[in-house]
Amino acid sequence: MKSPTPGESVAKGFAFSSIFWLIIGLVVGLYLALEMFLPQLNFAPWIAFGRLRVVHTNGLAFGFGLGGIFACSYYMLEKLTRKELVFPKLAKFHLYLFNVAILLAAISLFAGMNTSKEYAELEWPLDVVVVIMWVIFAVNVFATLIKRREKQMYISLWYILAMTVTVAILYIVNNLEVPVNLFKSYSAYAGVNDANVQWWYGHNAVGFVFTVPILAMFYYFFPKSIGIPIYSHRLSIVSFWSLVFAYLWTGAHHLMLTPLPEWIQTVGLAFSIFLIAPSWGSVINGYYTLRGNWDKMRTNYLTKFFILGITFYGLQTIQGPTQALRSLTSFFHYTDWVVGHVHMGTMGWVTMTIMASFYYLIPKLAGRELYSEKLANQSFWLVLIGQLLYTVTMWIAGIMQGAMWKATNPDGSLTYSFVNVVAAMYPYWKIRFVGGVVYLAGILVFLYNMVKTASSGSQAA
Repeated sequence: MKSPTPGESVAKGFAFSSIFWLIIGLVVGLYLALEMFLPQLNFAPWIAFGRLRVVHTNGLAFGFGLGGIFACSYYMLEKLTRKELVFPKLAKFHLYLFNVAILLAAISLFAGMNTSKEYAELEWPLDVVVVIMWVIFAVNVFATLIKRREKQMYISLWYILAMTVTVAILYIVNNLEVPVNLFKSYSAYAGVNDANVQWWYGHNAVGFVFTVPILAMFYYFFPKSIGIPIYSHRLSIVSFWSLVFAYLWTGAHHLMLTPLPEWIQTVGLAFSIFLIAPSWGSVINGYYTLRGNWDKMRTNYLTKFFILGITFYGLQTIQGPTQALRSLTSFFHYTDWVVGHVHMGTMGWVTMTIMASFYYLIPKLAGRELYSEKLANQSFWLVLIGQLLYTVTMWIAGIMQGAMWKATNPDGSLTYSFVNVVAAMYPYWKIRFVGGVVYLAGILVFLYNMVKTASSGSQAA
């Protein structure tokens, strides 16, 4: 068996780091779900809901999400350029720095060090570490692309490039801060400007972490896993440029019906609706790639992951933009509907696509066949059922919340108090917890399959 390339070695390290942080993030999430209907569990500052929530979101978004993205990006970069990483030692240092950064981030957030800005909670010393880490990654991406032996740039490389450039700009601009001491800083912006910049960053963090690099994985690993070329490279390019153009303008839809100037809200709304088209360009590309071969949903275990993943992406990009409509956001905003919306994307689209990519990647890196396709299928069904239990329950709960908050008596007074609404949510929060347990079970089966594949099994052909 040939020695692994630098990109393959680092990809393996990032893959298992990603799965580790996925387990940690999900366990924290389950404890949070319990705290919602067992508030007595909220008994100490380090496990208070406000602290655990940001550990959960950062651990999964950046520990799991970025870990998986780095793993697949390094692997795809070498394969699609036909060039080994230009700076292999830098890539290995990136792996170590990444895990140190995530660990320090978790500890600082547990300790209550928090800027209070969504997806940007880290205090300024860790922001500096994140920027250094990103520069290291970018150097390898650009150097390898410049020295590539394959002239044609496949669509996945365009998505990796877009992520690398855009996240750097978003992170630095939004995290401009005035340090007070080593553990505290204040934003360089204030008031409405701060909110506007934050959600320009916040929604584009979703776009260029939870969308763009995950599409890179889909476009590379899906055709490879089924042995069929992507339906239309031209459609993928058109979708790419229109997606990148539209996404950057949509952040204001998080601030509808707020003091933000109405014209900015309207721009965010308009581009949100436009975003449906390029998003569904990729969905259609995925479906058409499989045309005439839908039997692979039954015979190829990876196909289910990728097709359901891209389906949840398509549903997200209908649900999200329509929520930006003022009439709908006035009803749904701040309800559990939004929680369901977010988790359909993260538990469905993002996680299922990364899982499928790892199911393809780890056997290749280990030089072995997958340990068990039966376990892979079991993990698929557990993850799917857990995700649907979670998200559908939250949608129903959100509709009930919105209706109860707006219900009025004939004299104009509110029909329900806030406590009444919270009490009505308990059954839904309990079902959400059950969904989370089923989902975690699927992830544990996935982890077992990956560990066994990396450590034993027959040699891959």
